[in-house]
Amino acid sequence: MKTTSAFRLSGLWRRKAKPFRLTPTEKISAVLLVFLSIFMLAPLVYIFNNALKPYQELFNYPPTLWVRSPSLQNFIELWAITKNSAIPMSRYIFNSVFVAVATVVLVTGVSAMCAYPISKHKFPGHKIVFGSILVTLLFAPETVAIPRYLVVSNLGVMDTYFGHLLPMVAVPVGVFLMKQFIDQLPDELLDAAKIDGAREFTIFLKVVIPICMPAVATISIIAFQDAWGNTETSALFMQDETMKTFPFFISTLTSNMANNVARQGAAAAAALFMFLPNLIIFLLFQSKVITTMAHSGIK
Repeated sequence: MKTTSAFRLSGLWRRKAKPFRLTPTEKISAVLLVFLSIFMLAPLVYIFNNALKPYQELFNYPPTLWVRSPSLQNFIELWAITKNSAIPMSRYIFNSVFVAVATVVLVTGVSAMCAYPISKHKFPGHKIVFGSILVTLLFAPETVAIPRYLVVSNLGVMDTYFGHLLPMVAVPVGVFLMKQFIDQLPDELLDAAKIDGAREFTIFLKVVIPICMPAVATISIIAFQDAWGNTETSALFMQDETMKTFPFFISTLTSNMANNVARQGAAAAAALFMFLPNLIIFLLFQSKVITTMAHSGIK
């Protein structure tokens, strides 16, 4: 009887089930989204194909999106530029990777430690402090270039990794995002941890940070993108060539050339190399970014 009833129920479900159909508005929206996706993917396709184009295709007019004769000559040329020089390209790459990773760690740590007391401890003047941090978003980077140079110079960290890291530690956007996320954490959760005997630093590391990982991932992406493509610290604070980063090296590839053709293939390969880490990191953490922007913490 049970088997028969199950078959009857399944047959009833099949008769009532209706095929999934889109409304005319949904069909139009789907078509528009497809075209928009193709349009947004075009730059990605172009930068990949451009790095594989031989010289005769790089200067075609009008420019072509797809490469006809793929070649690795551009990457070979990029590597050969510094092969016989005193500073190999691997040194520039190492500096960039080290600075980018260290910047991500420092920026996320400083942003979280700044946002936590402002959000949960409500010390006297916490609104003024937070407002002052937000005001710094109004300043263009050029307006603080000279004060930043004076600070780095007077601290004696020129030609050191601290000269790369110190100007990039304070990120107002990171503090803002982290505070907005921590604001959603219920105070009862922190009080329960205190009742269990957890110290303030333990609460911060084992309760606040794990819950705020979407915000941490978003700030990490922002910090990595800023550090990976930064040329300011190498140009202003580094006189020692061995301390300069890969983006600065790329900026010198085609400068002071006798013509506009030399090293364009190497520049195309270098542009792809600079773009790939940003793409990979964003694809890995895009869900965290969406969660942060939606402010969907613990309710």
